Amino acid sequence: MNLSGHSTSATTELPSLRYFAQRLLRDLDAVTAGLTLPWNSGVVEGHVNRIKMLKRQMFDRAGFELLRKRVLLSA
Repeated sequence: MNLSGHSTSATTELPSLRYFAQRLLRDLDAVTAGLTLPWNSGVVEGHVNRIKMLKRQMFDRAGFELLRKRVLLSA
């Protein structure tokens, strides 16, 4: 995909959109791969989400060891 001719000058009135477009163009190879390759990180994201939920539930209740046991036992 060749977007070298495209400019972000049309978004000068919207700085946040211009910033987003510039970052997309800067990392265009990764964006293209993410949209076209059959692999994804859905399983990993699910595990991260589960661990964050456990961490929120355990906040200020006990130390790291109990959190570690809950994470390992919930797998």
